[in-house]
Amino acid sequence: MRSIVIPPELKGRDFISTQDWTVEELETLFILAERLKRAKKAGERTPLLPDKTLYMIFFDASTRTRNSFETGITQLGGHGIYLSPDRMQISHGENAKDTANVLSRYGDGIAIRHCTYGEGNAYIRDVAEQAGIPVLSMQDDFYHPCQILADYMTIRERFADTRGLKIGVAWTSAPNYVRPISVPQSLVLMMPRFGLQVTLAYPPEFRLMPEIEEQARANAEAAGTEFRVTHTFEEAFEDADIVVPKSWGPLVHTRDAAEGLRLIEEYPGWRCDAEHIALGKEHLIYMHPLPADRGREVTDEVIDGPHSVVYDEAENRLHVQKALMALVM
Repeated sequence: MRSIVIPPELKGRDFISTQDWTVEELETLFILAERLKRAKKAGERTPLLPDKTLYMIFFDASTRTRNSFETGITQLGGHGIYLSPDRMQISHGENAKDTANVLSRYGDGIAIRHCTYGEGNAYIRDVAEQAGIPVLSMQDDFYHPCQILADYMTIRERFADTRGLKIGVAWTSAPNYVRPISVPQSLVLMMPRFGLQVTLAYPPEFRLMPEIEEQARANAEAAGTEFRVTHTFEEAFEDADIVVPKSWGPLVHTRDAAEGLRLIEEYPGWRCDAEHIALGKEHLIYMHPLPADRGREVTDEVIDGPHSVVYDEAENRLHVQKALMALVM
């Protein structure tokens, strides 16, 4: 494979929300991700970050996020170090400034996953303001930007042109715990910028942050496409090209965990099954960032069926994150 040249203009940039990058900058990332994916499939080495170190701070555990970032930096020739606050001085009260400055003297990038509502994004931005190296969001309470990069890469692999496609983002009922709102918020923000028409469906108590919905409308207007909200589950699927039925908590409505779990149980019918998939176009693809609550969010018939691309979507986390790290580090 011909040598990969990294454009210098993105070196040193943070990545906390897709809103922070232009469409052209994101397109540069996708083109590089596609090249890196082809290289991996061909068994070619791509040591774009030799001897570089990425510090990965996980306030919240993860399967795909940790493994895709740690594997990705390794395949680029660097090294990922897993950190958790309970084993750092963060647990003893060290502030973001001191953590950011010290890690900046040692390594080449800091990635953080912090999903506590009302805390995560503020902490990541605080670290970014103090750090002398790029800071990447591995998910916070507002955004999950790397997941949405993988989602869009998966969509563009399936469709020659994404402009005009309908994507339905629908809340689903899943018990056990109150999930973050960062995935749907990131979806409705970025997809209109690439020409997709977005229908967001949720029960009234499960709205997204008002400023995010307004930003999504502004993005759609600027791109000449559409963003609409409905409280009917089926409308997200009707005539859709892509659907992302995904659970999230009523965090804008209430911060009380017990109340949140009670509200989730009030809408057991918000579950994706074959009848819903049949409402979309014949080529419709079903997406989910995983882990999916099988039987509650989605039936096995759908997630294991011919419309599902969930494993392609999960794999693409690796490729977009490798591209991201290569561009900024």
